[in-house]
Amino acid sequence: MEHINVVISGFGPYEGVESNPAYEVPAALAGRGLGERGDERDDALRDVEVSITATRLPISFGSAWPTLLKTIEAVNPDIVIATGLKQASHGIRLERCAINVMDASRPDADNALPTRLPIDAQGPAAYWTRLPLRSILADFTRDGIPASLSSDAGTFVCNSLFYNLLNWSSSQPRVLSGFVNFPMLTDADGTDGAQLGLPMNQQIEAGRDVVREAVRYYLQPSSSDILLE
Repeated sequence: MEHINVVISGFGPYEGVESNPAYEVPAALAGRGLGERGDERDDALRDVEVSITATRLPISFGSAWPTLLKTIEAVNPDIVIATGLKQASHGIRLERCAINVMDASRPDADNALPTRLPIDAQGPAAYWTRLPLRSILADFTRDGIPASLSSDAGTFVCNSLFYNLLNWSSSQPRVLSGFVNFPMLTDADGTDGAQLGLPMNQQIEAGRDVVREAVRYYLQPSSSDILLE
């Protein structure tokens, strides 16, 4: 049986947010695992053992990536999925691109307020995700989970973490990595597409879909699974 290690990160409390799905969903996946969907999508994972490690990060330009890197070095993962919170979103947002800029409109947890600064002065302008976005979106559609592609993760700590993660993984040819933004938690499902946010059960299932498809792609890579445009 093949063993796949997955690290999935989330952030600590956001100001004014009682329950942060960017922490709750990774913790749930680590505690409950992937479960089974009971359809053909599980076939590729039938003989695969997936271990999920969740880690909680500070909302800090200076500390978020070092904290995640410490977990990565301890676990030696095959797949790293960073997550954040998009408060004004109706559904899950799959981030396509990390850009090389820090431009904060509010201070981070360390009271840092970088303005129009590069994350890495010697780094490229941007990195593309290494997750199979097309197959993840297909799973979301089958499972009735509202989702969309996002061109970038902004210019605050989420993007900084995403960029550093992809910068690191660019030298790790067998490691998949990417970033997913969850919406606010709500009691109603997202079938009408009107309200902001999704209930916890849909967000956890979305997290499972991301992990499952990342594992499947890791085992059986295909260019048809990648969707950047």
